[in-house]
Amino acid sequence: MSTASPGGIADLRPLEQEKEQKAWYWYDWANSAYTTTIGTVFFGPYFINLAENAVGENGRFHVGPFSMPPGSLFFWLITASTILSAILLPLLGAVADRTANKKGLLGFFAWTGSAFAALIFFATGDNWQIAAIGIVMGNLCFGAAGVINDSILPLISDEANRDRVSSRGWAWGYLGGGLLLVVNLVVFLGHDAIGLEEGMAARLCMLSAAVWWAAFTFIPYRGLKNHQPADVEQVEGKTVLARSFGQLGATLREMKNYPMALTFLLAYLFFNDGIQTVIASASVYGAEELGHSQTILIATILMVQFVAFFGALLFGRVAAKQGAKKTILMGLVIWMVIVTVALFLPAKNIPLFLILGAAIGIVLGGTQALARSYFSLLIPRGKEAEYFSFYHAMDRGTSWFGTATFAIVLAITDSYRPAIFALIAFFVIGGLLLTRVDTERGIREAGNDVPAIV
Repeated sequence: MSTASPGGIADLRPLEQEKEQKAWYWYDWANSAYTTTIGTVFFGPYFINLAENAVGENGRFHVGPFSMPPGSLFFWLITASTILSAILLPLLGAVADRTANKKGLLGFFAWTGSAFAALIFFATGDNWQIAAIGIVMGNLCFGAAGVINDSILPLISDEANRDRVSSRGWAWGYLGGGLLLVVNLVVFLGHDAIGLEEGMAARLCMLSAAVWWAAFTFIPYRGLKNHQPADVEQVEGKTVLARSFGQLGATLREMKNYPMALTFLLAYLFFNDGIQTVIASASVYGAEELGHSQTILIATILMVQFVAFFGALLFGRVAAKQGAKKTILMGLVIWMVIVTVALFLPAKNIPLFLILGAAIGIVLGGTQALARSYFSLLIPRGKEAEYFSFYHAMDRGTSWFGTATFAIVLAITDSYRPAIFALIAFFVIGGLLLTRVDTERGIREAGNDVPAIV
């Protein structure tokens, strides 16, 4: 393929984009350590232990007329950070779309978030308050940096290559998060052999994730370029914040002009909530319903991380031939099969449990990566951060639907099997809504170029 422009001068933009893409992949590598090491494995048990130390093992926290056990306090903290993100992220998107220095915003939120995450290291004994500040603010900054990172995707890749770029980013994320988690689990499980107390080992593991997040963020910060804002709303206001509020209002009013983007957002809310709930409940299901040991569960978590690396790349290749929409729908069918198989999975059958975990890994990264790139085709240029802020905010704001459904079915049936199977509704509804998205129409409405394969 020729890279010469009509005037005879070589067009270096593809090479420049490729350099930026390679730098951009590293942010997924950087931030996934926070998700796996802190969010998934270590923080919850460690925080609950701190809270129990504060009130005693059978004690309760009293907030006004409400009383809650230490474990419940943890979930309220996560809920608080989720609500804050849902409220604040859309305003952040409007600010980001008005600045050329998106890599600066990415670095600011990543490094601020990693600093708050590092605070958890200093939470010892019964000092749960420091850990609470660390996780709430860390989660908030994590979400903010995610909005900025996703909004950079359309700036460094054209419509035809976006699925490939997004899938590689997700793949790098699973690989980076998985590698650090392996190291941290070796340290934690062998803490006696290296002369560490269990609490210190957990704190060091979480600190390593904060340092990893901060250190590897320097690669995209150095490798990405500034991109001038496009189609910025001309709104009144003397400060950037005031103008950003005006732009956010203008964007909300015009969203009705992009019905395909809105339909996809609604579909995403359902199927992504199903995905997140399956992941959140998998270890509990494996332990409580299937009777697997902690060793088997840890091994499965690690396997899912590394299988997801290859799954994201595989889905990117399939999308290049079939289009992102068809590939996402294929992934949702596999998710339906997964929760159906889980309903009948025999207890203590390790090989079948591992096979189910491998199936989750294959579709986990692929469906999420393609959802990101597919949505980017349906949003107007110059408003990437705003629309991705809605993408993240609506995801976080409704992320309790799946867990609530799981909890209600569990309470009614007193069994985890129908509770996990009930999540099939989220994949069915999400898939049906996705079939109503006219991809070519949505791309044209957003003013983007229609790729050869959609």
